[in-house]
Amino acid sequence: MKCPFCGHEEDKVVDSRAAQDGRAVRRRRECLKCKERFTTYEYIENVTLTVIKSDERREAYDRLKLINGIKLACNKRPVSIKKIEAMVDEIESRLYELSRSEVTSKHIGELVMEKLRETDEIAYVRFASVYRKFQDKTEFLNELKKMLE
Repeated sequence: MKCPFCGHEEDKVVDSRAAQDGRAVRRRRECLKCKERFTTYEYIENVTLTVIKSDERREAYDRLKLINGIKLACNKRPVSIKKIEAMVDEIESRLYELSRSEVTSKHIGELVMEKLRETDEIAYVRFASVYRKFQDKTEFLNELKKMLE
C-alpha cells in the first residue's frame, strides 16, 4: 500500500474496525516515513463461480436455481424456506472454500444431497431420484436400503 502523501510503501495499522454493516474492514494507517495518517477499506472479492455441467457446458452459478431445486425436493415437507436458504449458504461457503472459479454440477449435487440427508430423508430421496436419474424401482429401493444401514 503506497502512502497517498509521499508514496512510501511501508505503513502500520493504527486502528481496525468493521464498516458497512460488516461487509468491509476500515483501517487507519500511519506512513512509517512521513507519519501522515490515511484510511483504507478492505472488501471481500466476489469471485464469479462457473458451473461445469455433465455435458461439459459452462454456465454461471445461480443461487436461485439451487434454492428452487431444493424447494422442489422439499415440497410439502416440514422444511422452512429459512432452512433451505441456510443450506444454500452452507453449500456456497463450501464451494467458495475450494478457491476455484469452476466447480462441477456433480460436486454441487453431492453437497445438496449431503445437506438434504441431514435435514429431511424424504426430500433427500426425491432429490437423489432426479439427480441420479433412477431408471427403475430397484435403484430407488437400493438408495432406501443405504439410508437404513
